[in-house]
Order: sequence, then structure tokens, then C-alpha cells
Amino acid sequence: MKVLNDILGYENLKIYQDLDFFCFSLDSVLLANFATIRLRDKNICDFGTGNAVIPLILSKRTSSNIIGVEIQEKLYMLANESILYNNLDKQIKIINSDIADKEKFDFNEYFDLILCNPPYFPISEGSNVNLSIEKRIARHEFCMDLRKMLKVAKKSLKNNGNLAIVHRPERLMEILTLMIEYGIEPKRIRFVYEKYGKDSNIILVEGQKAGKKGLKVESPLILYNSDGSMTEEYSSITKEVRK
Repeated sequence: MKVLNDILGYENLKIYQDLDFFCFSLDSVLLANFATIRLRDKNICDFGTGNAVIPLILSKRTSSNIIGVEIQEKLYMLANESILYNNLDKQIKIINSDIADKEKFDFNEYFDLILCNPPYFPISEGSNVNLSIEKRIARHEFCMDLRKMLKVAKKSLKNNGNLAIVHRPERLMEILTLMIEYGIEPKRIRFVYEKYGKDSNIILVEGQKAGKKGLKVESPLILYNSDGSMTEEYSSITKEVRK
């Protein structure tokens, strides 16, 4: 069932979603706000864009050209509907493609920034996967794994271009190891916690292609106070763009 929703915190942005699919999550909102956007950045890409929540949020942060790549045709169509609804078709373009398909998506050292909220769970014997093929692709590494994503990111980024991803803390060492293997130097990490006293359940990582060594672990982002109310930082993430 298709619905039209507000994007969390963005009263003037609407997004089409299909409740039978994997709808956008808090992770994507956090990533879109975490990524560094420099004044010189002209071209930005979102790998596995889904229904384009990240490009839509980025349009509030920058006037740069934004491309989203989505392998699932139904999500690609929803993304285009949202872009047209918000009158952003001059800034945002969605490509229906696997990121490794050189016929449809072939950008050599073109992007200043790439973002990705990839599938979190590897496929192994006995994996508890979703029955829906759409949700299976979104959550499990059937079509995109970390190595594939980083290989394409390395090729598509300019030197000194940035890659920003959101993932699970248990895969942090794998992420950092693969980033270094593909020439993307880890530069920033931020751990996200639901509440004080809880373990981190989200990590935000940013690296730079051919960047100098030097990793900054930023202060933790706490989402909720002990009484269940949103923390000041979490509630203010998008206030500057509200009307």
C-alpha cells in the first residue's frame, strides 16, 4: 500500500512509501545529517537510495547535483514520485541500476561525496532472511556487500572525495579494514546510542579517498533521555530547515 508521509523533522518534505517494502529508517536520516558537505562539492551520490530519503534531505543542505542509485524498480519509481512531488527533479536524478552495472552506472572519479546505508546482514548458511524479496535485498547482502560497495566507491570518487556510511557497531572493524584496503582513509566515527547506559546500536563512519591518516572519534550521539524524551541534539538535528 502506497502512502505519502512527512520525513522525520522535515515538515516541508514529503516522501512516498510502500508499506509492503522496507521503509526508510532513522539510520538514513542520521547519515544524511552526518556526512560532510564542502562548499566545493558539486556532485553527490547515494548508493542504494531506496525511495530517495537521503537525496531529499541532502537537498536541504546543499545545491549540489545529487544522484541516487537503486536496483529495485518499484523503489526507483517511488523515489521519482517523491522527487517530482517536492519539485526537486532539477537537482536530484535517480538511476535504476546495480551500482556495479557499467552499462547504466559508470562514473569514473566523478563524485565529491558518496553516501550509503547498505544492507547490514551478511548471507551465510542458516541466515534468518525475510521472505519478501524487497526486504531481503534491503536488509541482507544479496545485491550489495561492503566489498562491492567500497570497490565502486573507490572508482567513482575523486581524490579527496568522501564516503559516508551508516552501519552496525559489530561490523566496524570489517568496515575500517576494507576502507583502508580500497584506499579510503577512515577520518570520522560517531557512535549512536538509544539511551544513556545502553550499548551503541548505530555507527556513522566517514572516510576520504587518498586521504591523510588521522581518525577522529566524535562525541556520542544520544537519542533519548532516561524519561523517554528526545535529547536536545537529536531534536535539533533538522530544526534549522523547518518552516
